[in-house]
Amino acid sequence: MKHDYSYRERQQELDAARQFRLGDGKISGYCSVALGTLSLLAVLAYLYPAYLTTIELRQAYDAAFLQQFLKYGMYFSLFFGILSFVLNGYKRLGAAGIVLTLIAFALGGYTLPVGPVEPRRLSLGVDWLILAFLGSTIIFITLEKLFPKYRNQVVLRPEWGLDLLYFCFNHLAISAILIYGNYHASHFDWALSESVQQAIRSVPLLLQVMVIILCADFVLYWEHRLYHEVQLLWPIHAVHHSIEHLDWLAGSRGHFIQVFSERAMVMVPLYLLGADQAALDIYVAFAALQAILIHCNLGISFGPLKCILVTPQFHHWHHSSEKPAIDTNYSAHTVLFDRLFGTYHMPVKHWPADYGTTVRLPRSYIGQLLYPLTRHLRKK
Repeated sequence: MKHDYSYRERQQELDAARQFRLGDGKISGYCSVALGTLSLLAVLAYLYPAYLTTIELRQAYDAAFLQQFLKYGMYFSLFFGILSFVLNGYKRLGAAGIVLTLIAFALGGYTLPVGPVEPRRLSLGVDWLILAFLGSTIIFITLEKLFPKYRNQVVLRPEWGLDLLYFCFNHLAISAILIYGNYHASHFDWALSESVQQAIRSVPLLLQVMVIILCADFVLYWEHRLYHEVQLLWPIHAVHHSIEHLDWLAGSRGHFIQVFSERAMVMVPLYLLGADQAALDIYVAFAALQAILIHCNLGISFGPLKCILVTPQFHHWHHSSEKPAIDTNYSAHTVLFDRLFGTYHMPVKHWPADYGTTVRLPRSYIGQLLYPLTRHLRKK
């Protein structure tokens, strides 16, 4: 029985070799490389916007205004690179950041002219990647350092590079994901109801958002549950569960089949409801932020909100490999459907001691990409 389980405290040892410390040049080196890489990507996006930016996101920002941020990013990359030499530590990282930034300057830097962009439906979401990475690192790493659940867990925890690769893929492929999602939703034209859509649009904006959240959550709950409980689907979803240290980057790990199918399924209720664009935009922002937040190494209790919304503690239990938590807490947005369908697990005084899968998966991107196939072949 779940209530007979003896909960343990997680033993999180400090990895001093991976730790960021002031004054040793590591922070400045990594900042230089990160800003140098992002600066070069931004310059390439300004040079080839039709191929490297997304139609939807271009409509939401002022490209000329963002060049001011690019300017500061490039100069800060140079500053941090030089600082790593001054501190006499991690000079290779500093040098790499300087070189990347100088290449960005040579290609035109922040002075490239901004003009009309040829509309192309399929492109790489470099602009989405840059903005999402900057926003996520600034917001969520700050939160994790101010209010950590596991204080000894470092930013560069094991396999952070693998999850950064997943993060980049998921954001660069955003155009393809949206195209597939819209194509999938269009097959539900037969279920469209003008009267339902008019009714939805007639209610206040906040109520529209609440309806969208509940409908999307219902679909995501059952899709998630199927990935766990259908034997053929589990190896695909197991890739997401293979992570053993949760933080802001952990939610990015996911097999591309799941990434595409999840976006496609959630598009269906959004398409059928026909809510105002403002309500859809609010939901997309809410869903994107919550997806990162619930994986964070964040010890905030969230008070009464945890009885309504999915929070880090609730979702951390979903990622636990401990017996009482396996196949529980499927919801993405609210705890409602887990409570209704008997899959709710939330011992409020405890957090998981162990994360990951009961059978360890390959630790490389290619190994995880092929895992659903190799697992199937091994069972034959």
